[in-house]
Amino acid sequence: MLESTFPEFSQTEVLMIKSMTAFARVQASEKYGTLTWELRSVNSRYLDVICRMPEELRAQEGKVREVVNKRLQRGKVECNLRFKPELVTDTGIEVNEALTKSLIEACQKINNKLHQPSEIDPVEILSWPGVVAEPEQDYKSIFAASESLLNQALNELIDNRQREGARLGELIKSRCDSMQQIVNTVREQLPEIQQRYREKLTARLEELKASVDRERLEQELVYLAQKMDVDEELDRLDAHLKELCEVLGRDEAIGRRLDFLMQELNREANTLGSKSADISTTQASVELKVLIEQMREQVQNIE
Repeated sequence: MLESTFPEFSQTEVLMIKSMTAFARVQASEKYGTLTWELRSVNSRYLDVICRMPEELRAQEGKVREVVNKRLQRGKVECNLRFKPELVTDTGIEVNEALTKSLIEACQKINNKLHQPSEIDPVEILSWPGVVAEPEQDYKSIFAASESLLNQALNELIDNRQREGARLGELIKSRCDSMQQIVNTVREQLPEIQQRYREKLTARLEELKASVDRERLEQELVYLAQKMDVDEELDRLDAHLKELCEVLGRDEAIGRRLDFLMQELNREANTLGSKSADISTTQASVELKVLIEQMREQVQNIE
C-alpha cells in the first residue's frame, strides 16, 4: 500500500475556518435605557447585511453596515437592534401645560353639549400623546454605546462561526483522507487491472478460435491500455487534495475557493469512472463522488 501524501493538518489551522451559520445576542443597560443586539447569519454567496432597528436610531444604519462589512466577508447577516428607553427620570414627570389646557377646554366644550356630562379623567389626559414630555435623549451617547455593543455581538458571532468552522474543517479533512486512500489504492492496483484485462481479452479470442495477428493484437492492447490509463486523473486528484489541505489552513475567506476545488475533484472522479474497465475502478469513482458530494454540502456553509 502506498503511503498517503496528504499533508498533516493542525488543530490551530482548523480553527481558521469560519462557518457562515451562527447566532449572537448581547444586551446592555445604561441610564438612557436598554440596548439589545441580535445577529443571525446564514450561508450566502456574498455579504448581505439586513438591518432592523427603531426609527429613532435609524440614522445609525450606515455605520452598522460599515462595521459589519469590516468584520465579515460572506453570509446573509440579520442585524436586529432593540431599544427600550428608561422611563423614570430624576426630574419627575414633565407636563406639556399648553397642550393639557387645550385638551381640558375641548373636553369641557363637549361636556356642555352632552345631556349627561362626565367628569374629566386626569389619567386619560396624561395618556394623550404629547401631554407628558419625554426626556430628551442623548442620541450621540446612545449611538456610541450601540456601536460598541455591536462589536461585542460581532465578536461573539465570529467566535461561534469559528467553532462551527472548526467542526466543518475536521469533517472535510476526514473525507479528504478517505479520498486519498482511494486514490492510492487505485494507483496501486492499476498494473493488476491492466494485466487482468489483457488476459481476459486473450482468453476470449481463444474461445472464439479466431486467427490472431499477434502484432495487431499487441497494438490493440497498447491502444486499450492508453484509453484505460488514469495516471493523469490520479495525479490531478492528488494535486487537488493537496491544494484543498493548503486552502483549509488559510486565515481568510476560503468558501469560494473550496467550492471551485469541489468542481475540479468531481470532474476527475467522473473521468476516472468513464475510463474504467474494471469493477474496482468503477466502485472507486462512485465512492469518490459520494465523498465529494458530502464535502460540497459542508463547503456551502464556509465563509
